[in-house]
Amino acid sequence: MAVVDIRAQAKRRTPEELIRHLQTFSLELNFAAGVWFFAPGGGRFHDRYTPNLSIPERLKLAGELAPYGLKGVEAHYPTEVNEGNWHHYQQLEKDTGIKLVGFGPALFYDKDFEWGALSSPYPEVQEKAIDIFARALKFAKDTGTPHVIHWPGIDGWENNFGIDFIAMRDRFARNLAKAMDRVPGVRVCMEPKPYEPRGRIIYGSTYEGLLLAQKVESLLEHPENKAILAEGHALVAMNPEVGHMLMGFEDLAYSFSLIIEYGKLAHTHWNSQPLGNYDQDMNVGVLSPEQTEAALYVLKMHGYKGYFSPDLNPERMSPLQALKNCFDALRAANERINNLDHEKVIMSTTFPRKNRGWLEAYLIRQRAGDVAGLSEMPEFEK
Repeated sequence: MAVVDIRAQAKRRTPEELIRHLQTFSLELNFAAGVWFFAPGGGRFHDRYTPNLSIPERLKLAGELAPYGLKGVEAHYPTEVNEGNWHHYQQLEKDTGIKLVGFGPALFYDKDFEWGALSSPYPEVQEKAIDIFARALKFAKDTGTPHVIHWPGIDGWENNFGIDFIAMRDRFARNLAKAMDRVPGVRVCMEPKPYEPRGRIIYGSTYEGLLLAQKVESLLEHPENKAILAEGHALVAMNPEVGHMLMGFEDLAYSFSLIIEYGKLAHTHWNSQPLGNYDQDMNVGVLSPEQTEAALYVLKMHGYKGYFSPDLNPERMSPLQALKNCFDALRAANERINNLDHEKVIMSTTFPRKNRGWLEAYLIRQRAGDVAGLSEMPEFEK
């Protein structure tokens, strides 16, 4: 199974080349969704508001969204997708065209992972985590799934006193590399999150995720993995989630651009999130829609071709309506950025002395639509 080629996103362009690219390239909004939120569970402080659903029932709901643009589903291995229920996912693809586009190893819920999974201080727990991860990689290889997505939710700490953090990070990276060398040739996408459920999660920011990717790739030893890396492909890439980035007070456009700079943006999760708050997984565009637009524009600037997967917790709304709203929010934002005067946008940021305040005035009008009483638009100087 060849890894998906995402190397082109790291290409550098002159301002003139960038303008031509923006004028000719449009993001293809291929939507995916996790099967876990078709039947959201309860939380620490309340019972579940909707009945639990079997995997076939969840996939049936997913199939209803095919006419609205859903093209992929995600799951966790082996709890939500496995060798025994794979036929249900195959039937979904046969009936609707919706296919499994990624899944993550379930390394956060089991009580054996109380003190971490890949980073656990206990060798027998590390080996259990490596085994689950390797089985997930084999399942991806056997089913043709393009990557495995890993969120290290239980690898972290609360009290930071006396912890050998370097040893913790070494264990995590070394054990991830071991799993990848057991089943070579499969891309892993890291999904950083700064905290929750742990007080702090290891490699919790976009920036740390990039450091981890480079560290793990340097530890890979299998000839197949080394050959893929030698061709310039990323074997440890990233699946940033908007909400997690905002929990850590990151700037979306800047953080996305960092991942793209190293050719490591393989998948994306989208939602809304108050800065620094707990992980709320609100619908796309509910908060800070201008951040969504800025992030999409960076992806357009660099030719991102992967999936857009809303990651939601629609406790008080039908999951189907929540996903429709997210699809619409992303489509509307994408339409707005496509209709911009890309030459003026890039020239105003490339030569900022000449057009002070022009971009802000322009974006106000693009977002406002036909509104009377606005001041005159400043002249644009080339």
